[in-house]
Amino acid sequence: MLQTINQVSRRILVADDDPVIRHLVAAIVKKEGYDVVLAGDGREAYRIMQLDADFKVAILDMMMPHLEGLDLIRYMSTEKRLMRIPVMMITSEPDLKLMANSFAAGATVYLSKPFTTEQLQTTLQMLLSNSNRTKSGTERQSMNGQKPDGNLEGKQCLSTP
Repeated sequence: MLQTINQVSRRILVADDDPVIRHLVAAIVKKEGYDVVLAGDGREAYRIMQLDADFKVAILDMMMPHLEGLDLIRYMSTEKRLMRIPVMMITSEPDLKLMANSFAAGATVYLSKPFTTEQLQTTLQMLLSNSNRTKSGTERQSMNGQKPDGNLEGKQCLSTP
């Protein structure tokens, strides 16, 4: 079945093993006017992306069973059809090294849990509006107020409560 470009550009993949977080993120994404494809773990997200690469954004949890978010990003960076998809990494791990590893692997933005509805909406809007610039991999943004190297100069950041 052939999809139009408009249909393709309205889909966002959300992968998180926590059903509460997964459905919260999905509700916020839907409120922003996007269609959501849900995955309950990294392996399911991997299978979805193998079959279908037509996503505007991928929102991935860092720590998931079977396949972690970092491994998914690394897989995406090896597939030409997937490397164009901007990635938002979400995690409850407050570790700057994990943040740095996320950016090094190809994440576009990083959002720490817990986050507010407004923080997720702002991060998603920023990710979507900057998707042309971030496709090159030259601009990485942290939504917890820090860049991986601790330098905030020239970056858009959002602090957590």
